[in-house]
Amino acid sequence: MSDLALEKIDDYRWRIPKSYKPGMRVPGIIYASEKLLKSIYQDKALEQVANVAFLPGILKASLAMPDVHWGFGFPIGGVAATDIEEGGVISPGGVGYDINCGVRLLKTNLQYDDIKDRLEKLTYRLFSDVPAGVGSEGNIKVGIKEEKEILLKGARWAVEKGFGTEEDLECTEENGQIPGADPSAVSERAFQRGRAQSGTLGSGNHFLEVQVIDQLYDREACDTLGLDLGQVMVMIHTGSRGFGYQICEDYSRKMIQALAKYKINLPDRQLACAPVTSDEAKAYLGAMRCAANYAWANRQCLMHLARQAFEREFASSWQKLGMFLIYDVAHNIAKIERHKIDGKEKMLCVHRKGATRAFGPGHPDIPQRYKKIGQPVIIPGDMGRNSYLLVGTEQAMEETFGSTCHGAGRLQSRTAASRSINSDMLLKELASKGIIVKASGRNTLAEEAPAAYKNVNDVVDVVHNAGIGKRVCRMRPLGVIKG
Repeated sequence: MSDLALEKIDDYRWRIPKSYKPGMRVPGIIYASEKLLKSIYQDKALEQVANVAFLPGILKASLAMPDVHWGFGFPIGGVAATDIEEGGVISPGGVGYDINCGVRLLKTNLQYDDIKDRLEKLTYRLFSDVPAGVGSEGNIKVGIKEEKEILLKGARWAVEKGFGTEEDLECTEENGQIPGADPSAVSERAFQRGRAQSGTLGSGNHFLEVQVIDQLYDREACDTLGLDLGQVMVMIHTGSRGFGYQICEDYSRKMIQALAKYKINLPDRQLACAPVTSDEAKAYLGAMRCAANYAWANRQCLMHLARQAFEREFASSWQKLGMFLIYDVAHNIAKIERHKIDGKEKMLCVHRKGATRAFGPGHPDIPQRYKKIGQPVIIPGDMGRNSYLLVGTEQAMEETFGSTCHGAGRLQSRTAASRSINSDMLLKELASKGIIVKASGRNTLAEEAPAAYKNVNDVVDVVHNAGIGKRVCRMRPLGVIKG
């Protein structure tokens, strides 16, 4: 990408001019500091930002968050909204393979001193009780009929089975159940892959972490959320597993045929798409929403298992332990949303691929309890640094269709990391920081090492200073479960 000279807008925004490639309908806007730009230039993510700008109906700009890196079709950390009334399209590459990969954050009423002597035992118990890893199968078994119920009901299915409460649903994006799911649009192969994986963590960057709050930024928001220094938190990061992967694979192939049918010219077939109003798009939306609901049910089940592990370890109910859900956010999804464009309300298809919804205060789609402060935004980092809780802002609504980053963003591929990082030395280094890690495979440790990721502190600094998210508090990891 050395031939691409970005135009500096300010210290946290950079532009790819529309003139960079003939056919770009809008410019590209990258949220980054000069420090982060050095790593962003290392792969082809900026080229992908420019390619996304070719999508029919795209509005304002092809956006890239500060954790941006190369992905399938869209860059990971990419946001694009298309105008449905003006032929706007939906692209499976703008959602990605792990549909509704997302994060949920629980608080507890435990303090660090309450768990520091039991941390190793607690971490091992969580590792034992929460199925994790490639191909892992959970104890929550479902048949064909129930699997279809999960696809329609999402997290509500889990709550009806006793794996949570109505309050959990209130604190989940879309109440854990996005409407419009269509199981008939899902292939038999996807059903097969999903049947055994409900309530499982998965591999790669998916995790369950016990964390402690080590810094507060916004006292008012912390008071609203019931958070303070030294408080123990639990973070869960996973998605739709093999089920969502298969849906992306199925529809990415189908959408290639739609390009000729609708006379859509794109520089990358991985951006294959169809107008949102088309039969092809409706089928993909129906299947994608099934995967989104599957993922919300999955995270709800995992939270239930984590609560049970804490109950056994501390001989107390999860309610007495104060294990209440702060929020659950999706960060690989396309959603039909209303947004104001030049003062006029429009219905848009908003792609968030490795990006988190960040709706501002007062928005009708966030829980009443958060209307004053804005939607909670959860930004996990790597297992050796920090994670953050933020809230959405009005500026995000105006600039990024209510979107912000989703994590730290990779610096190294998994292959490169596994070749360059010694797992034993990494475990010792983390232990010296008071971090206990349990992983299903040794390769995962090297692939997910802190050195393989950008520093999440730098990423969140950009988000906060650019105004597309507002810092609330910071957590550091204590006990880490990896697939």
